[in-house]
Amino acid sequence: MKEIKIGLLGFGTIGTGVVKLLQQNRLLLEDKLGARLTLKRVADLDVTTDRGVTLAPGVLTDDARALLEDPEIDIVIELIGGYEPARTFVLKAIASGKHIVTANKALLAVHGGEIYAAAAERGVEVLFEAAVGGGIPVLSAIRGNMAANNFTTVLGILNGTCNYILTKMTQEGADFAQVLKKAQELGYAEADPTFDIEGIDTAHKLCILLSLCFGTRIEFREIFTEGISSISAVDINFAADFGYRIKLLAIGKMDGDRIEARVHPTMIPVDYPLADVHGAFNAIRLTGDFVGPVMLYGRGAGMDPTASAVVGDVLEIARNILAGIGRRTAPLGYLEGRVRALAIKPMGEIVSKYYIRFSVVDEPGVLARIAGELGRNSISIESMHQTARSTQASVPIVIITHEAREMDIRNALEEIDGFDIIKEKSNVIRIEDNLE
Repeated sequence: MKEIKIGLLGFGTIGTGVVKLLQQNRLLLEDKLGARLTLKRVADLDVTTDRGVTLAPGVLTDDARALLEDPEIDIVIELIGGYEPARTFVLKAIASGKHIVTANKALLAVHGGEIYAAAAERGVEVLFEAAVGGGIPVLSAIRGNMAANNFTTVLGILNGTCNYILTKMTQEGADFAQVLKKAQELGYAEADPTFDIEGIDTAHKLCILLSLCFGTRIEFREIFTEGISSISAVDINFAADFGYRIKLLAIGKMDGDRIEARVHPTMIPVDYPLADVHGAFNAIRLTGDFVGPVMLYGRGAGMDPTASAVVGDVLEIARNILAGIGRRTAPLGYLEGRVRALAIKPMGEIVSKYYIRFSVVDEPGVLARIAGELGRNSISIESMHQTARSTQASVPIVIITHEAREMDIRNALEEIDGFDIIKEKSNVIRIEDNLE
C-alpha cells in the first residue's frame, strides 16, 4: 500500500490529538484514502513528557531541522503556535517542496501573505481549516461548496473562553472577574488570558475569514478590537431587560468597496440564532448572494475537534498527491493575481445602535443634561431605563440610541464623561439588530 509520509511540528495538546486520531482511526483513513498515512517524524523541544500515546522508536526528536530536511516527508503539520519559530519552519518546509497543514491563526493573520506567496511559487498547498472554529468546517465550505457566492457578511462567535465567560455571567449573574477565575480553574482560560478576553484571538480568526470571504488580504492591526473585560453583571441584566444577549462578536461586512472589520462585545436579540450559542461553543454565520444566510456551529477548540480538522486537511492534500494533481485551489480560494486590495472602513464611520450606561449622581436635571449633549451630536434616544439598581455612590441610567455614527458617540461621551454629575466613565456596547 502506498504511503503518504507526515512530519509533525509541535507535540502539545493538539499534536497529541492528531497522533491519537491517526492511530485510532488508521483503518478508517486507509479505507477512505486507499493509502497509509505514516507519521515519519514528530519534532518538539520536550521529548520526555508522557502524552498518553506511543510513537515508534526514532519518530520523536527535538531537532526540527531533521524533520524539515527529510526528503521522504510529503506533508508538514505545524502546531507550534505563535509567530516564530513557526514562520521560519513553515517557509523552510515550503522551500523543500512540502505541503503545509497548520492550525496557527496568529501566524496566518500576520504572515499569511508571505506564506501563501512562497507556496504559490513552489507549487505546494497550504491548508488551515483548524485555524478558525476548531472542528467546524467553515473554511472548506467557503472555498468549496459556497465558492460561487459573493459574500456580504460574516459574523462569528469565535472564542470559546469569552463565550463561556459571558454565558456563565448571563446564567449566574456573576461578575467578570469571578467567572474568569473559575474558567481558569477549569482549564477554559489560560493563566494569562489576554489574547482571549481582549479579543486578539478572535481578531486573528476574523482576519482569515475576511480574506477568504472577500478575496483580500487584511492587515491584522487594522481590525478594530475590543475585549470583554469591561462587561459587568449590570450590563448583562440590562441587556436582558431590553431583549438582548451580549456576545463577543467578530463582524465583517462589505460596504461598497470597503470592509467593516471589527471585534467587540455586541448586543444581539435573544431570538437570534447566534444568541443561543452557549458555553465554549463557536458559531459562524455567512451570508451569500445566492445561498443566503448559513450558520455553522460546533466546538471551536480542544484536542479532538481541532485534530479532526487538521487530519481532514491532511486527507485532502493526500488525495491530490495520490491523483498526481497539483494544488487545485489557492489558500484563499482566489487565484493569486485576483486577490484584491480593499480598504478597511474607519471605525469612526461605523453606523450602529448603542447601549450606553451612565453612572450618575442622583439629582434632578441629570437626564436632561445627558440628552442635550447627545442631541447636539445628532444622537437620538430610542429608549431609556433607570431603575433602583445602584451603589451608594451612583445611580445607573441606561440609554439605547437610534442608529448613530461611532464618531458622534465618541464626541458626545468625551463631553458627558467630563460632567460633574458623572461618577465613572460611561460604558458603551454596540447593538446589532440587523445582522443580514
